[in-house]
Amino acid sequence: MFPIKDDNPHYLTPVVTYALIAANALAWVGLQGMGAERPLAASLCELGLIPGQLLGTVAPGTQVALGPSTVCVLSGEPNWISPFSSMFLHGGWFHLIGNMWFLWLFGNNVEDSMGHARFAVFYVLCGLAADALQVASRPDSTIPMVGASGAIGGVMGAYIVLYPRVRVHMVVLLGFFVTRIVVPASFMLGYWFLIQLLGGWTSMGREGGGVAFWAHVGGFAAGAALIFGFRDRRLVDRHPYHGWRRPAPRRWG
Repeated sequence: MFPIKDDNPHYLTPVVTYALIAANALAWVGLQGMGAERPLAASLCELGLIPGQLLGTVAPGTQVALGPSTVCVLSGEPNWISPFSSMFLHGGWFHLIGNMWFLWLFGNNVEDSMGHARFAVFYVLCGLAADALQVASRPDSTIPMVGASGAIGGVMGAYIVLYPRVRVHMVVLLGFFVTRIVVPASFMLGYWFLIQLLGGWTSMGREGGGVAFWAHVGGFAAGAALIFGFRDRRLVDRHPYHGWRRPAPRRWG
């Protein structure tokens, strides 16, 4: 299932959401060479979050293969900017596009609930919480972690608290059969969170790279908790529906 839109209007121009999407796109082009092997590997090594290096659990000089001809040599010195910089890097085109789609789909309404400055702080805090849980799950890992999905998980956690009954339109692919369904946000986001939890448990102790499931879980949980302190009730209350109010019926004609 893949979400394509929601029936949720927004009132503020989501300038921070726009800026975050632009920042991720610029990082992909300017720092990561749009996926070319050398700049991509260099960005992962220098700006990606490497738990073992951040916590000092790996020896200096440890080598990590990042491509067929690229090796990252860990210095052993913690890179304290990496928890922040890693939020704006991605591992490939689909990684970037998928994350930015989810940020656009849900970020505008969450930004609408708290205002621009609060949303910027909220986003970063969710990303850092996502980093913290992922690092805690594998403190000795030498695999660079990158992606905005932890912070976006926080946006999704906030959305399910704010707008659980909003209709989300989903595309469902069943082999060659494609259809569209409409479900409440609580179902779609709850299903997504359950998948992350299951993925996290089944990946425990597994070596190598892959999806940072615990980062998604940490970001989502942080967003669901932090929204109570960041939301502006005046902005939320002007929404046509929020909380567990029933969605306003559509008017035809």
